[in-house]
Amino acid sequence: MNKLITLAAVTLGLLAGHAFAANPACEKQADEKKLAGAARASFLQKCERDTVATAACEASANEKKLAGAARTSFLQKCERDTATSAVCEASADEKKLAGAARTSFTKKCVADAAAARK
Repeated sequence: MNKLITLAAVTLGLLAGHAFAANPACEKQADEKKLAGAARASFLQKCERDTVATAACEASANEKKLAGAARTSFLQKCERDTATSAVCEASADEKKLAGAARTSFTKKCVADAAAARK
């Protein structure tokens, strides 16, 4: 359980950061789409976030020894939840929230997103 919590914290930390290392696969996709300037930067950030989220979810699925449909379902939910958490954390950053206000805002943001999906 501690590994899972640590993995989630590291993932959120990576997702919340604004500077992303260049990922060759993301760079190649941006080149193929002939993106430049702000569009390229935005695409690369999203691509890197998605890559990090996928890797963290894959590691978690491997730890749980999931396979087949259970693995597919888990990965879809994990990646969706990770993306939602990252958006909520970024929004809290923009609002410069800290402490209990940040925690409350983030929990509500994630809950609202989950309710909207239902």
